Amino acid sequence: MPATWLTEARLAGQSDALMDVEITNGLISAIEPHVVARFDDGAVLNLGGWLLAPSLAEPHAHLDKALTAELVPNPNGDLIGAIDAWTEASAAGLITHDGIVERAKAAMDLLLVHGVTAVRTHVNVLEAVGASAVVALREAAAAFEGVLDVQIVGLVGFPITGTEGAGTRAALAEALEVGLDLVGGCPHLDPNGLGLIDLALEAATEAGIGIDFHVDEVLDPSMLSLRDFAKRVIDTGFAHPVTASHCVSLGLQTPEVQAEVAALVAEADMSIVPLPQTNLFLQGRDQPTATPRGLTAVAALQEAGVNVAAGGDNVQDPFNLVGRSDPLETAALMVMAGHQLPSDAYDMVSGNVRKALSLPPVSLTVGSPADLMAIDAPSVRGAMADAPMSRRVFRRGKLVASADQTTVVHRAS
Repeated sequence: MPATWLTEARLAGQSDALMDVEITNGLISAIEPHVVARFDDGAVLNLGGWLLAPSLAEPHAHLDKALTAELVPNPNGDLIGAIDAWTEASAAGLITHDGIVERAKAAMDLLLVHGVTAVRTHVNVLEAVGASAVVALREAAAAFEGVLDVQIVGLVGFPITGTEGAGTRAALAEALEVGLDLVGGCPHLDPNGLGLIDLALEAATEAGIGIDFHVDEVLDPSMLSLRDFAKRVIDTGFAHPVTASHCVSLGLQTPEVQAEVAALVAEADMSIVPLPQTNLFLQGRDQPTATPRGLTAVAALQEAGVNVAAGGDNVQDPFNLVGRSDPLETAALMVMAGHQLPSDAYDMVSGNVRKALSLPPVSLTVGSPADLMAIDAPSVRGAMADAPMSRRVFRRGKLVASADQTTVVHRAS
């Protein structure tokens, strides 16, 4: 297969020298100083001095709910209000198979054009709906085969243990038959959180897949199921990837408790995913004084060596009324609200996500998969600050999305 050249690029994190990047069979095969003309058998795409960086990735989406803010209003604006609004809309027949498929495809289009080549989405698996949403997401994801890596987490309802949980357990079994990449759930919301953790570990072990839980999405310092989750993973020797998302209450603990739990999380080899957009929207509404930020203990986790990736979570639905489907927005919030340096924040929406998703790492080096984003920005920091929509997105060297932003300022003469 002939090589493809991306020419006249500035490589993120390196000097401003213009470079040419050769891609062969989906991998970066050469990086050389720019020359004015390249005459070979391959295709040439001139980037005109744009910044070239590893592509973005989304570790935590809800594509079965995306883009429903008008369809499913949440006048309360809090988490329980969002859950109730979604339950009522489902019962009223507003959430249909075709609707989920079309909105999920639209949401994936938005992710792609913003630079995302991999996404993990949580999908409701409930007694009332069974695996129907999983079926819809599988259909939507099939339209992006070879363009976007899509992982589906079965977000099981509660309760799931005991007699009352029989319907939820049946829904999980059905979803596993349809095809899940990971088992999910909310231990902090289940009346038997430890039971949910144990059941999920058992089901995931039998299926040979990982776990990604919503954990401690509350501002209650007495709730710390992350500690129990990490201990269970360690004690059982669970052999598949593990992620805990949100982990808000860890940010309310003393430094000593944060360090203790972070050490357990590191021992369990878990990835942690803070979700600034949705937790800034949902959390702290009843605390008008010293309102908390709704983020986990990012610094303590990083100091313990935990892989921390950041996600956008909900986008324009009852759990988050806004959101751009752009990880650069997430990264900027991790700079502002999470006190991260821009380069670290970019890693949190790129390389760290790929690690959490067990995908091959991407770097601007020979031999790396050519999952890349070119953007009309001076630097990674500038890309986060301005979020320009002039972008080119490549998956394994293939151009999969592009956007061009035109700006005109009409000054007074």
